[in-house]
Amino acid sequence: MTWRLDIGANCLGEEVKLRVWAPYHERLSVVLYGNDRRVEEMEREERGYFSLVTKGVKRYTYLVKGKELPDPASRFQPEGVHGPSQVVCNEFHWEDKDWKGLDVNSLVIYELHVGTFTESGDFQGVIGKLDYLADLGVTAVELMPVSQFAGSRNWGYDGVLLYAVQNSYGGPEELKKLVNEAHKRGIGVIVDVVYNHVGPEGNYLGEFGPYFSTRYRTPWGPTFNFDEAWSDEVRHYVVQNALYWFHEYHVDGLRLDSVPNIFDMSSRHILAEIADEIRKAEDELGKRQGIARSPPTKSHVAVMRPE
Repeated sequence: MTWRLDIGANCLGEEVKLRVWAPYHERLSVVLYGNDRRVEEMEREERGYFSLVTKGVKRYTYLVKGKELPDPASRFQPEGVHGPSQVVCNEFHWEDKDWKGLDVNSLVIYELHVGTFTESGDFQGVIGKLDYLADLGVTAVELMPVSQFAGSRNWGYDGVLLYAVQNSYGGPEELKKLVNEAHKRGIGVIVDVVYNHVGPEGNYLGEFGPYFSTRYRTPWGPTFNFDEAWSDEVRHYVVQNALYWFHEYHVDGLRLDSVPNIFDMSSRHILAEIADEIRKAEDELGKRQGIARSPPTKSHVAVMRPE
């Protein structure tokens, strides 16, 4: 069965299906921007989800207490963390079908910050340096967080929209181009993801539902609710994000930031769930999953590798 993200905006031919988890609300409307602006009420589903299938939408926001808010699972925020979410269809022409992933036993990782690695400070700039990195003997680049954060320059560790690729770096299309070009040169791509906290500016998740823990807090901000009431759907939101990078962006690995601050006292830790779900995806992706660990106080890396 082909994996498909079941939240956010997903293209179905000429139609778009919008789906969001918002259990704090009995009713929810979406503001649709296409050739005009219109407001439509969404259908309420079980477990606090709302959905709508519509046409002619390019950008959209959710109407929450009179405020227009971006989608928690937005794929792209062209106007930043406070602006409308943009519909992104997966129409990219991939040229990496012969790429089978990385061998964790021969990794040479170059960690880079997209905003400062080149003068242009974007994905296109990194593409221009891939031949240089290949000549150095690099077999994988590790991108510091690329999920949408406030402003145009930032370390990326206070991102607020896990699924949206940073607009100032070039957005979804440019990241796919980078991965595609890296694979053509025999270089894998690892993405740094932050599941231990969410940044302050543009953090609207708490307006929709109990995304955040009431028991734990990190030094940097609220942490996800992985083990309290409603945590099943929060876990789904995060696990699907991990799979999203592999399926929609063809990345080869994830570096998980500060795993000691990912708090979960449930019987199955969220990290175990993420690893299990990635392993299930191996057959479809044509890759085998290996685990590499940096010092335990810092991060955890899951890497796809060939048979």
